[in-house]
Amino acid sequence: MNTANEALSAERVAELTAREEQDFRRRQRRSQQLVEQARRHSPGGVPSSFQDSPPYPIFVDRGKGSRVWDADGNEYVDFHNGFGVNVVGHAHPAVVAAITRRAALGTHFAQPGEDFIAVAEELSRRFEQPQWRFTNSGTESTLDAVRMARGFTGRERVVKIEATYHGHHDSLMVSVEPDPDLMGPAESPNSVPQSEGIPGAVVELVSVVPFNDLEATERAFARHPGEIACIIVEPAMMNVGMVLPDPGYLQGLRDIAHAHGAVLIFDEVKTGVTLAPGGATESFAVVPDIVCLAKAIGGGLPCGAVGARADVMELVAEGRVSQMGTFNGNAMTMAAARATLFEVLTPLAYAHFDALHEVLRGGLEGVIREHDLPFHVVSVGARGCVTYRREPVRNYRDYLQIDKSYAYLSWLYQSNRGVLMAPGAEENWTLSVQHSEEDVQRYVDNFEAMANALRA
Repeated sequence: MNTANEALSAERVAELTAREEQDFRRRQRRSQQLVEQARRHSPGGVPSSFQDSPPYPIFVDRGKGSRVWDADGNEYVDFHNGFGVNVVGHAHPAVVAAITRRAALGTHFAQPGEDFIAVAEELSRRFEQPQWRFTNSGTESTLDAVRMARGFTGRERVVKIEATYHGHHDSLMVSVEPDPDLMGPAESPNSVPQSEGIPGAVVELVSVVPFNDLEATERAFARHPGEIACIIVEPAMMNVGMVLPDPGYLQGLRDIAHAHGAVLIFDEVKTGVTLAPGGATESFAVVPDIVCLAKAIGGGLPCGAVGARADVMELVAEGRVSQMGTFNGNAMTMAAARATLFEVLTPLAYAHFDALHEVLRGGLEGVIREHDLPFHVVSVGARGCVTYRREPVRNYRDYLQIDKSYAYLSWLYQSNRGVLMAPGAEENWTLSVQHSEEDVQRYVDNFEAMANALRA
């Protein structure tokens, strides 16, 4: 079927969306009841605002392997995987065994145990950072990393990328998908608070630059000589679907930072151990000064870690920079992380991801070609997405050109046909070691069904 020059019909998209929403509501009656009940005691009826999505959130009851089941009993192949946490899949036997053993011995002491040493040594090997401290989330990891950079340099200003999300602490809740009316010129974006409640003085300490733009980064340093402590970047930008760095971009950021006496921070909360055993650090062969991890390293438990150069971490050892937390290095989390890194995310696991990647990406690209859809696929390792635009996306301004009605329709199509995806055009899939070729083919088949309907 060759439909070149035939534009997709907005009316057809709206018609299909209305149909799929109706089907969704029919399938999700118990979830609708639960969210209405939850709204009486929780804003939006959800524990986190990220979970509040149209038509309404799906309440999940249980998971096993590559599958989850919702409160209505519907079964899904899980491509959401907890926003990228469950690269191990659900209830992986090795992780369950580690957690069970640890629970029987006690779950928390606020004292170090041997598992934490093994995890730190393995992360050091994978990410080429000699020293590590632990946290409980990606937010805590980036918070600590920025504090370390400020302490190490004696400076306060931070450079961040427009539209990246680095957690919900004030220092980095700036220009996270800013309103186009407020974001300013592309060559020098404004610093826009993500929400109310963020002090203007904190926002003023953040300089915003576009992804994949070294010239804009140089200009930010020129405007604030001797003031910038660090550049923090997702090495593969994950808050606008998935955007890969241009060749030389990450090395260029490190060169600029070092030339001006600043440090480079990789936020690998999403990319860490999902793109490769050593995350984006390994995939793109650039070692930052500080790396932030969370999500996938913990096997499904709350977790986080910060790795850094020895001279940066020396400030923590000396007590000059504070890094602490009651649950840091929690015994249960460290047991799960040790099992994840040593027993699950092995070389065989990454070979499995490569095989699934070939089936998934190849199948999707075949459908896109056959139906001449104005979309393309971006993927590395266990992560990827369909970008609903023909041209590559290099930054947030490009992302704003995407018609997000396609992404919403695709989410409904997948959900109604047994595939759970994270909601929103900005999100991407995460495969797990427990996914099969049959699982990823289901995603392709659902996408093809949508393509057929769009071109009907």
